Amino acid sequence: MENERVSAEEIERRKTGMNAAEEQPLVRVALVEDARWERALARALARVKGPTDLAILFASGLYAESLPELVHRAYEESGVRLLIGCSGQGVIGQGEELEETAALALMTLQLPGARLRVVRFTQALVEECERAEEWHTRLGLSPEEVNAWLILADPFRLDSEALLEGLARAYPHCPIVGGLASAHPLLQRTFVFRNGNVFGEGGVGLALGGPYTILPLVSQGCEPIGEPWTITSVRGNLVETISNRPAYELLLETLQELPPFMQRRARHNLLVGLAANEYRESFGRGSFLVRPLIGVDRLSGGLAIGAMPRVGQTIQFQMRDASTADMDLRDALERAREELHDREPVAAILCTCNGRGMNLFDTPNHDAEAVEHYLGPLPLVGLFCSGEIGPVDGRPFLHGFTACMALLVRLA
Repeated sequence: MENERVSAEEIERRKTGMNAAEEQPLVRVALVEDARWERALARALARVKGPTDLAILFASGLYAESLPELVHRAYEESGVRLLIGCSGQGVIGQGEELEETAALALMTLQLPGARLRVVRFTQALVEECERAEEWHTRLGLSPEEVNAWLILADPFRLDSEALLEGLARAYPHCPIVGGLASAHPLLQRTFVFRNGNVFGEGGVGLALGGPYTILPLVSQGCEPIGEPWTITSVRGNLVETISNRPAYELLLETLQELPPFMQRRARHNLLVGLAANEYRESFGRGSFLVRPLIGVDRLSGGLAIGAMPRVGQTIQFQMRDASTADMDLRDALERAREELHDREPVAAILCTCNGRGMNLFDTPNHDAEAVEHYLGPLPLVGLFCSGEIGPVDGRPFLHGFTACMALLVRLA
């Protein structure tokens, strides 16, 4: 582990015996668009000056060649104690989303009393840690020290699903939220940041402890259609039969039973949902892990999907379009607002699919503006991801087509 700096404010606090819990958190956000990274960083740093424990930095993949210097300078010149971040196809700040353009989003946070650690994950670490105790030892973090995780990972050279399974075993009561780094379509290279360093593989994680935790929000943007069924035969990623009938036959029947306007909406927007928890009494929106429908095996009548299904698993067809995604996000934000009660979120980190944004909605800034509408103006930073991380039925999963958000809150 590299050394992590102690802030001047923490030194003063230790001298005076000041009660950190009585102090208020301070969060600043900068979103800057500029083809020259030096100017973008200088402008961002000027906007976030002040005492800082943690920086969250998302930078456009168009800065790829300069990211080592950009991140090093951001870490050194901000005076921040810890930094976590990654590259993105687009970045988000406050109510604005900047897609496929040279830009960076920077959030700095002073969190009195927080226990913060930024750790690095490698594929070797994921493969070597099987038991919970091995994770605790290798990361140097006991379950009692961690209230929540923010995870950012490389999509190509890290088994993120295995990482999430390992962290869930080691820290079973911690919400885990985040996303996979992304790149500009012309530059298929992604990077993650830890303090002043840039890595072209692996992942990074913020372990959040002390009087703070994360309230997770997951919006998969889909609506179940038809009925939930049981998978009765599979071969690899091919669902051969559902309820002992050819899967394709059941799909056609499901579509035919929809009203005509729903049939038109579903025609080019079909996916499948696999139940995250088979022990639920009922299934609905939010009960499923949504995965792509890849194709049809005309000979067997099977459906190829973007997952490895198993016999006995509950499956339900899903529809995704702009209208459904908008409705689902608004419902999720309404639930988050109710769960917050009278607590004010300190900040929000939004990881949204790079298939959302202007690729899905007719207007810019859709997700960021929805957050602001339902939760009020709050410090928000985020990026467009190539995969999103968030819990379903209390377990962390890797998603697609999804908006996942970490609301940083004080413990109730």
